[in-house]
Amino acid sequence: MDYKNNILETIGNTPLIKLNRITADIPAQVFIKFETFNPGHSIKDRMAVKMLEDAEKRGDIKPGGTIIECTSGNTGMGLALAACVKGYRCIFTTTDKQSKEKVDVLKAVGAEVIVCPTNVEPEDPRSYYSVAARLSKEIPNSYWCNQYDNLSNRQAHYESTGPEIWRQTDGKITHLVVGVGTGGTISGTGRYLKEQNPNIKCWGIDTYGSVFKKYKETGIFDPKEIYPYITEGIGEDILPKNVDFDIIDLFEKVTDKDGALMARRLAREEGMLLGYSAGSAVAGLLQLKDQLTEDDIVVVVIHDHGSRYVGKIYNDDWMRERGFLETELKVKDILAQKREKNFISIQKTETVRNVFHLMKENDISQLPVMDNGNIVGSITESAVLGYLLENPLNNTEKQVETIMSEPFPVVNADMPSSQLSKYIGRKIPAVIVQDTAGSYHILTQYDIIQAM
Repeated sequence: MDYKNNILETIGNTPLIKLNRITADIPAQVFIKFETFNPGHSIKDRMAVKMLEDAEKRGDIKPGGTIIECTSGNTGMGLALAACVKGYRCIFTTTDKQSKEKVDVLKAVGAEVIVCPTNVEPEDPRSYYSVAARLSKEIPNSYWCNQYDNLSNRQAHYESTGPEIWRQTDGKITHLVVGVGTGGTISGTGRYLKEQNPNIKCWGIDTYGSVFKKYKETGIFDPKEIYPYITEGIGEDILPKNVDFDIIDLFEKVTDKDGALMARRLAREEGMLLGYSAGSAVAGLLQLKDQLTEDDIVVVVIHDHGSRYVGKIYNDDWMRERGFLETELKVKDILAQKREKNFISIQKTETVRNVFHLMKENDISQLPVMDNGNIVGSITESAVLGYLLENPLNNTEKQVETIMSEPFPVVNADMPSSQLSKYIGRKIPAVIVQDTAGSYHILTQYDIIQAM
């Protein structure tokens, strides 16, 4: 029989999955280390069990004891699973900015959850750090894991996540991208990878309202950098001992809005329902794309599953209340949802017969006609079919320029979608969009219907 002795034995050995549509404009190959395949649906399962098992070895917690932790939800889930298997009680402190789904899931696996205010100093007795520390002193045979300063956190990734990525990329990884919260994932994974190849770059994704980026660049802990933010799981108002700034080559900040919107794009364009910080990590990578080449192999380590954010970033009302969603789609939003992003066109000297075959092979109904890089006309399937039916015996050499129509209208990518009605109609089935890089895109009636 092929089975596991308990749920903890399923942790790790998560797959590496290639991104395709979202990273189409990036020269490098980009892969997601898909940590939602862990039983607790997050990467934190790895370090949660490591912290607990190391504590058991030291005698810091005895059978029947109580696990205490301050958590945004994911580490708590990993610890709760371990507690179920090992017979411990769990008390978790969290902040009021965490999603309701996270709190409910922790309670579902038997944990007691204390919700603390977000907007207080770490030293404030009401903070989730301080409450966890106090409870660990008051409750006999209890152990506060303290994932921020407990170095078993990053050791877990040195022992598991790093070797897995090295093996899965056949040692070809050039860049590691990770959202940084406690710092354990990027520091442990990065240390292992840099020991194999010192040239590997480790990029940490930070959020506005966090101290990491400025501290890395200046060595100054600036309280002015600290202010409330919505993104969950990354950024800090403290410097956890698990953050190894020597391993991390740079930090890139991502806004709350950009992280949320990218998470939604990952779901719609890649079929990956991931957490808030995963959106931030991929958005940060795209902000840094000019530093990548076609020889690079990038691995983005994501933290958790999108099911924990159904009431937040995957809820349209929540997004609109924070100004993250426009009330109306723009042309660029419709383009982003297109399945086929290649700009297919034909030269004006092509034969009508060749155009017919091109349309048939690509299942398209219209094409821009080009000459020396310029759009000089347009051709539709009805025009091609009409000509072929009228000339069944003499249709091989006729050039498309002899039957083409006027070029499709060119519209701005930032134009509201409602304005497309001025251009697209019965006689004009598509428009041309030119992006900021000067590249052409075609937007058809079908594309608009699909987006709506």
